[in-house]
Amino acid sequence: MKHIVIAGLGLGFLSACGPSSDPTLNQFYEEAGSVADTGNFGNANMINTQIMNGDRSYVLDLGQRFAEEVPSMVNFAFNSAALDAGARDTLREQAGWIRQFPEVRFRIYGHTDAVGSASYNKALGMKRAQAVVGYLSTLGISRSRLEAVVSFGETQPLINTDGRERRNRRTVTEVSGFVAGHPTVLDGKYAEVIYREYVRSAQPTSSLRGTTTGAIGGE
Repeated sequence: MKHIVIAGLGLGFLSACGPSSDPTLNQFYEEAGSVADTGNFGNANMINTQIMNGDRSYVLDLGQRFAEEVPSMVNFAFNSAALDAGARDTLREQAGWIRQFPEVRFRIYGHTDAVGSASYNKALGMKRAQAVVGYLSTLGISRSRLEAVVSFGETQPLINTDGRERRNRRTVTEVSGFVAGHPTVLDGKYAEVIYREYVRSAQPTSSLRGTTTGAIGGE
């Protein structure tokens, strides 16, 4: 009988000393640092693994940033592929953003309004896309990074009308991928790209101008 009582007391002692709802006590029974871990400690490794596996596409992230931070679209006069002053201003903004990410490629999509035949408008959309590529290349952006030009012609209007609509006569610049074709080639170096951007943004304006000039000559 005494042995049973002692055994019972021992089990009670062990249960009292075991894991409880108090995280301070639980740290003696869990991995070191578990009390301070709010569940986010593994995120950096997880994200890096996702990049290496191609499961997390930073192309989408950069594409969203590009669309939010600079105008991605330029418009054209009727039946024209010429870039007016407003279009050139927009493309200079695009080039400034593009130069921050030399690892990234871009695609230019050409569009038209619905006036004219489908075949003519497809050709005109391509001419508009090529005009944008040509101008960006004069601003120091390598043509090898402007992955392709694509014409949707009249098939994807912003405004659904058969008439002349300037907003439909446009090109759209979008992030299309990384220079070597897949984010896995970064080998976990995406953070370095972002870090370089932040360092550059912290420089005085005069330094940035000098840096930009050098970048244009070097690409």
